[in-house]
Amino acid sequence: MAHLSTPSVSTCDLCDRFKSDDSGAFRVLPPIFASFGGLRAFAGRVSTVKCFEDNAVVKAALDEPGEGRVLVVDGGGSLRRALVGGNLAAEAVTNGWTGLVVDGCVRDLAELAVAELGIRALSVIPMPTIKRGEGQRDVVVQLRGVMVRPGDWLYADDDGIVLSTSAIHSA
Repeated sequence: MAHLSTPSVSTCDLCDRFKSDDSGAFRVLPPIFASFGGLRAFAGRVSTVKCFEDNAVVKAALDEPGEGRVLVVDGGGSLRRALVGGNLAAEAVTNGWTGLVVDGCVRDLAELAVAELGIRALSVIPMPTIKRGEGQRDVVVQLRGVMVRPGDWLYADDDGIVLSTSAIHSA
């Protein structure tokens, strides 16, 4: 399935434009997320998952039509189990998701690298999750102290990841 077109927006340009915004509408994630997917830059409306070492809710989200969205996963920063691997990345591409941001780990790096999907995560580990079916969908999450709400817009490129309460484009 083809991705919906994602705007080509530079996170540096957006930060230049909104550097004095103190309203909380524009936010920048800390520079701790490494790139693992085939797309180096991506953007889309946010959907969220909150889970810990259990990716059942992540899988349920990615099984649904993505419609060009970005799934932001608050995995509690766990470095013990991978919340996304090659199978889930392939499913995300098939279902029209444009990106994933995981506050946790991923696995199957060779498969992730060729997926037509933007993927940012803390690190890589080969250990899979335990399936307990626990987690929450489309709730407000915090990634390293930065609030992420369902419906926010996320823009990611090689320079970083930024969030906005509404769609923004380079001026």
